[in-house]
Amino acid sequence: MGSTTTRSRTCIGIVALLMSGCAGLYVSPLSPPPYRAEVRAPYDAAWTALVHALAKLNIPLRAIARDSGVIASDEFVTPIGPYADCGRIGDDRIEGEAVVSFTIFAEDSGPETRLLINSKMRTQAARRGSSGKLRPTPVYQCASTGRFEANLFETVQESTRR
Repeated sequence: MGSTTTRSRTCIGIVALLMSGCAGLYVSPLSPPPYRAEVRAPYDAAWTALVHALAKLNIPLRAIARDSGVIASDEFVTPIGPYADCGRIGDDRIEGEAVVSFTIFAEDSGPETRLLINSKMRTQAARRGSSGKLRPTPVYQCASTGRFEANLFETVQESTRR
């Protein structure tokens, strides 16, 4: 009777291992360093352009402090892909919705203004690949694609040229 129970447990263990192997390994995206750029405009002009650009993009703001050069966005939802890379499970990309937030630091550097943008992202509702139902769990950490930051910088730079 003892060997039958042992064999059953061994078989169940092997089946569980084989099934988990089929599920695929989660590969998280590599987090890029903070986005850095220099706007070719004095601080006041760059700050005004930055605030206007965020307003045009309809980014909800949690905190804005001109004297210290900090703008922090509230969390907002965006499709995974344009702003967020949430990794892969096996060969399938994680798709769905991500919750993202940004903290922007602006620093006066004489005739230029330095920008540093940090991002924080995670899935809100995701699925493996392009089929299936979006599910709130598990939550995966995501990394910025850099597209939001580059578009914001380009908009600010363009606004300060006028």
